Amino acid sequence: MIKSMTGFGRAQAESDGYAITVEIKTVNHRYSDIFIRMPRHLTFMEERVRNEVLKKVSRGKIDVYITLEETKDAPKNVVCDLELIKAYMEAFNLLKSQYGIKDDAGLSLFARIPDIFIVKKQETDEERLWFLLKPVLDDALNCVVLMREKEGEELKSDFIQKCSYIEHMIEEIAKRAPCVVDDYKNRLEARIKELVQLQNIDEYRIATEVAIFADRCSIDEEIVRLKSHIEQVRHTLDMCQPVGRKLDFLIQEMNREINTIGSKANDIFITRIVVDLKSEIEKLREQVQNIE
Repeated sequence: MIKSMTGFGRAQAESDGYAITVEIKTVNHRYSDIFIRMPRHLTFMEERVRNEVLKKVSRGKIDVYITLEETKDAPKNVVCDLELIKAYMEAFNLLKSQYGIKDDAGLSLFARIPDIFIVKKQETDEERLWFLLKPVLDDALNCVVLMREKEGEELKSDFIQKCSYIEHMIEEIAKRAPCVVDDYKNRLEARIKELVQLQNIDEYRIATEVAIFADRCSIDEEIVRLKSHIEQVRHTLDMCQPVGRKLDFLIQEMNREINTIGSKANDIFITRIVVDLKSEIEKLREQVQNIE
C-alpha cells in the first residue's frame, strides 16, 4: 500500500491532572525532517517522541506540536515559609514594645501577607508524563497514517490509469514503427527519380540506404524497456513499504526512453504521440514527489 506524504492528525486527552494535546502535520520532503515543539519542561521526551514518529512515518517534513497543561484538579502542595513568618513576628514584637501596640498579630493577618503561603506544583515525574503522553501521541499518529494511506490509494489509482494510457500509446507507436522505414524507402525512390530523371534506379544502393536508416531509427529496444518499466511501476505500487524513491527513478527512466524514441523515430505521427506521452510522464513526476 503506497502512502502520500500529506497528512494531519490531532488528539487530546485529560488524565491525572493534565490536559494533553498533540497535533502532527506532514508534507512532502526528499528525506525525513522532524520538527518538534513542546513546553521546555518536556524536552527530555523529545527523542522518545521522535522515535515513535519514525516508527509510523518514514519520510516527509513532519511538524509535531505538543501542549501539556495542568488542570484544576492537578495535585498541589501548600507550604509555609516559616523563616519569613519568624521575621514578621520579630518585627511585630519590636513595634509592640517600642510603641505600646496592644493588638496581637493573628493568623488572618499572616494570610494577607504575600509569600507566606506558597503553592507548589508536584515535582515532574518523567516516566509518569511519558505514560500519559504516549497514548495521545499514538492517536495523533494513527490519524496521520490513515490520511496518508487514503490519499495514497487515490494516487495509486491515478498512477495505474496513466500507466495504462501510456502503455496503449506505446502500442500505437509499435504499430507505426515498421511503416516508418517503408515511407522512407518510398520517399527516397521518389526523390532520386525526380533528381536523375531515370526509371531504372540502383536498387542495391537504395536498399543499402534504407538498411542504414532502419538501423538508425529502430526503436524496438526502447519500446521493450518502456514496457518493462511500466510493469515494474505496477509491481512497485503493490509493495508494502515506502516506494516513493523507486517510483521516482522508474519514471525518470520512462522519460529517458520516450525522449530517445522521439529523437530516433523521425516520424510526425510518432512525434505527436511522444509529445503526449511526455505530458503524461510529467504529471506522474509531479505526483510521485508526494509519495512516501
